[in-house]
Amino acid sequence: MRAQPVTEKDFPFAITPDIRPRAPWRVDSVEALPCCRLRVRFVDGLEGVVDMAGLIASPQAGVFAVLADTALFNQAFVQFGAVTWPGELDIAPDAIHAAIKASAEGLCVLA
Repeated sequence: MRAQPVTEKDFPFAITPDIRPRAPWRVDSVEALPCCRLRVRFVDGLEGVVDMAGLIASPQAGVFAVLADTALFNQAFVQFGAVTWPGELDIAPDAIHAAIKASAEGLCVLA
């Protein structure tokens, strides 16, 4: 009888801890709203709405111009504590945290 080789499966997730960003300006959750707006909640509990319509429509939109496609904009998700879209597009969480914190209404407009 021939000996059977013993193989062990490699499960990297078993040894790699979940990445849980702790900086207060890291995004905890995001929800796409109508008119190119995002409801964002941060790990420190701060919550607000980011209006990106002006930025997306501006001549200086750069990489954010693709977000004029509502279907793409609505695919916003959180990755590593930042609002992200498919195609490796993200927005600086520290900047939107500061803008929301500075606004009395919890609304910040990016232009």
